[in-house]
Parts: sequence; C-alpha cells; structure tokens
Amino acid sequence: MLKTVAVNEAGLRIGEDHPNAELTDAEVERIRSLHEADGMSYSQLAEKFEISKGAVAKICQYKRRAQFAVRVKAVDTR
Repeated sequence: MLKTVAVNEAGLRIGEDHPNAELTDAEVERIRSLHEADGMSYSQLAEKFEISKGAVAKICQYKRRAQFAVRVKAVDTR
C-alpha cells in the first residue's frame, strides 16, 4: 500500500511521517501553543505528553520538529 509523506529538501521524511516520530504534528503545535500562549513550563508539558523535559525544550525552541515540507512522496507501507 502506498502512503503520501512529507519530505525535506534531502528527500527524508519529516514530522509525524518520520519513522521515529513519537508525537503527531498536532501534538507538537499544541506543546508550542501551551508554552507560548498559556505559559506552561517544560516540566508540566513533559509530564502531560509523557516525553522528556529536554525534548519539550527543543520543540519549544524550534530546534526539533522545525523543518518544512518541500514536497511529498509516495512510500510503500508494507
């Protein structure tokens, strides 16, 4: 079965389509929103989303999950 996934300029999967992704794109946006708009701490967010405080910090600082899709490609999901 073929699935369309987002890829970066190098042709590698990004965001929730990356094989090692633990969070959806919506969850990443929610983390950033809760931190920026609501002032939740990294510790609170880490507990809420069951990820490390360091991962939350990198997401909120746009050091992780900050790439934009350049194009999409079809991949085999078998």
